[in-house]
Amino acid sequence: MELGFIQIIALLITGAGVGFASGLLGVGGCFIMVPVQFWTLTSIGVEPTIAIRIAFGTNLAVVLPTAISGAIGHNRKKAVLWKAGIVLGLSGLFGAFTGGFFAAHLPVNILKIGFGLAILAGALRMLTAKPPKIEIEQVENYLVYILWGFPLGIVSGIIGIGGGVLLIPVMVLALGFKMHQAVGTSTALMIFTSIG
Repeated sequence: MELGFIQIIALLITGAGVGFASGLLGVGGCFIMVPVQFWTLTSIGVEPTIAIRIAFGTNLAVVLPTAISGAIGHNRKKAVLWKAGIVLGLSGLFGAFTGGFFAAHLPVNILKIGFGLAILAGALRMLTAKPPKIEIEQVENYLVYILWGFPLGIVSGIIGIGGGVLLIPVMVLALGFKMHQAVGTSTALMIFTSIG
């Protein structure tokens, strides 16, 4: 089982796209990376139940350096709320570790369906979202951050994503972050969830 020329080119293009998406949108790029990795692995003969788990785990390994790079870039623009990012991220780390444990034991179809539904839900929310008419005051309560970070970390661990695509809408709509702060802070917290 060796990667062919087509698979290597696909992975290189995907890596560049993921890096771009991470820096621009504050997401890890799982919606691009996981399907391409799954295709690559199954095309060289890796059994699908193993391929999906490898794709999830590898995606999180890729998220770590892109999240660090994105956090540095957004921090230069003063768009990272570090206290919130660290608390959300640490609670997400423990949630992601828990979710990763569950993912190791769930059937492959559940993992694929869960991944697809999470990406569709995030995409639909972003496409249909209208700016809130009344801006809510930014939440600065660590317990609230933990209560959001841990369960979203579990989802991240189960479906192999950094969590930005799920947490950005939460930060904007429920926690009162401005969009640029949510994007920047998302890159910081994905450092922790990808480790988890």
